[in-house]
Order: sequence, then structure tokens, then C-alpha cells
Amino acid sequence: MSWLEELVAGAREDARRRQEEVPIDTLRAGLGTRGGARPFNEALVRPGLSLIAEFKRRSPSVGEIRPGAGVAETVTAYERGGAAALSILTEERRFGGSLQDLREARQASGLPILRKDFIVGSYQLYESAANGADAVLLIVAALDDEELAVLYGEARELDLDCMLEVHDESDLERALLIDADVIGINNRDLDDFSVDAETTVSLLTDVPAGKTVVSESGYARRDELDELERIGVDAVLIGEALMRGEDPEVLVRELTRDEEATREHYLERASEE
Repeated sequence: MSWLEELVAGAREDARRRQEEVPIDTLRAGLGTRGGARPFNEALVRPGLSLIAEFKRRSPSVGEIRPGAGVAETVTAYERGGAAALSILTEERRFGGSLQDLREARQASGLPILRKDFIVGSYQLYESAANGADAVLLIVAALDDEELAVLYGEARELDLDCMLEVHDESDLERALLIDADVIGINNRDLDDFSVDAETTVSLLTDVPAGKTVVSESGYARRDELDELERIGVDAVLIGEALMRGEDPEVLVRELTRDEEATREHYLERASEE
């Protein structure tokens, strides 16, 4: 069994367990008290390269990233630094995430939030909406054509934006068949977790005009983001580099090139010390 197959199988099993604990009708009933929408897609098309800052506890390839990191303090730092949106990784088995992380992020920040997980069924869409997500990730390689189309349609009915994640030409062709608005090109191979930034470069030329393109995985420096902006990428998702940073707010400011705000932040820190 490949890593992706194992992660998908785990996601199906965990979703069944959670549904036994919290029935889907309970989630439906809770949607009436859902807070106002924060359009995720719109946040990615502002001038310049938009930054989606991710809260991520660990990964199968590197283990624990930042032990003891708090959701609220991290996402508020991202927001102060100038991130356009948040990504909250909620997969528990291999990434250490939870729906509680999603809820805490929603309470702490006013930014639109992407729930990043292995979404494989309708139940997860309802729990995403009920727990504060504004958008969900649909990994094309994890779903067949029918599942992909059904989940995309159901998400839109729940007022959830969708980012369809692709890894190769076949994935991209399938994502375009359902006319997805936001295409996430992941440079990470989900079988061996290697990263190749050329994946974005090679697939970008096949994305039709009018689509929003997000590049994922492998970025940590502003010069890398400059190159993405130069070739026409709309947004970048960064997780591990931000989580490892000593001062996430300053790092986000540096990546978004808010130099004046970065200088002011350092002055504030110095005066406090």
C-alpha cells in the first residue's frame, strides 16, 4: 500500500468513527449558527503573490515540526505578518492535527481558512463547515472521477470554496474537467515525500487562463516566491518553513515583503526587552 493509499484508508476509517460520535444530522443542525463567510478564493487574487500560511504539527517525512506550538498564537502571528489566508492541517494519524485546531484558528483569526486533510466523503464536508472552514482541499489523486465531482458540488452547496490539488498532468486534466476555480500544484510526491519545484513550472503552462494557481511545498525564501510571481502563480502555501521559524510574524512579513512593518515589529520587540 502506498503512502497515499494508507492515508486515504485512515481518513475513511477516522471519518466513520467521528460520524458515530457526532451524526451528520447534528452537524447539519449546527450550520444554522455558522459565522459569516470569509471568501477563500477571493483572498488569493489580490495584487502580488498571496501567502497561505499553514499550521502543521508534524509530517511523515520529518516528524514533529514545532513541539508545543499553539494554534492561536501562531495564526495571529501569521495574520499580523500579512498572510492572505490560513491552512490548518487536521489529519491526525500522520500529521497530528485535529478539528480542535480548526476551531481554535477560526476563533483567533479573521482570515479565511482552508481545511487541509484527506477529504473522502460528504461527512467531512459537513464537519469542515461546522467547525469553521471556509474552504477544503480535494486531492485529485485520492478520489475517482465520480467522487471528485460529487464532493466538489456538495462543497459548493455548503458555501465551501475548494482547492483541487494536483501532482501531475493526469491530475490536472481531471481537475479541469470539473471546471475547478483554484488549482493547487503540489511539488511534493505523496508516495515518497520528495519535493521537486519544477512540478509547478511544468504544469503551470497547461492551466487555462482565468484559473487561480497555488504552488505548494518546498518554499522558504523570498527569491523563490519572486520567481513564482514572475511565471504567473497567484499564491503560495507555506507550512514547515513558517512553523520552524523563530518569529513566524517576522518571517511572514519578510516573505510578503512588508519591510516597513517588519522594521516596526523589531523596534517593538526591542522596546519590550
